[in-house]
Amino acid sequence: MRDIEPTGDRPEGPDVEPAKAVSWIGIGLFLLVRPFLALIGFVLILLSIPVGVATPFLPIGLPIGILGVVLLGRNSRWGKRWMEAILARYPGTERLAPNWLMRLVFKRDKTRFE
Repeated sequence: MRDIEPTGDRPEGPDVEPAKAVSWIGIGLFLLVRPFLALIGFVLILLSIPVGVATPFLPIGLPIGILGVVLLGRNSRWGKRWMEAILARYPGTERLAPNWLMRLVFKRDKTRFE
């Protein structure tokens, strides 16, 4: 067997740890927790509307809604497709969303409207 020179793709040194093996227990636990996180996100979106109406001068409903959108968009394919359809149907909604939120939920930048 011949010696292979490192190509420089991977960092080397005393402070770099080797890649750990994937734990099947962790993957299984994540697959069980993910639908619950999506459900919690959907409930938070629904809850943010009455909370926002009940507290019109304090923006309490807005962070609840943003947290719900992030949880639903990151943990559910159905939720992400639903939100993309809403954004396609009502493009003005995307104008209100900050760019960091679009990258966090949809992994893309905002669409340019000119």
